[in-house]
Amino acid sequence: MVQAYILIQTEVGKASTVAEVIAKIAGVIQAEDVTGPYDVIVRAQAETVDELGRMVVARIQRVDGITRTLTCPVVHI
Repeated sequence: MVQAYILIQTEVGKASTVAEVIAKIAGVIQAEDVTGPYDVIVRAQAETVDELGRMVVARIQRVDGITRTLTCPVVHI
């Protein structure tokens, strides 16, 4: 199982809506709107890194109002 934090920037005023929509996507553990340089932070999981990448590109990045994402996989060292 691969987990990642996905940091999202949105159009002005869209953070809450984006977080609500993303929270319903399969594989998303949590999605919250926050303050700071990013507007939404998502924790997601998938079976493989490839599946995680497909989730981000095919599902999350297509949500209306998103301008940029940064995916940070969780590592256990």
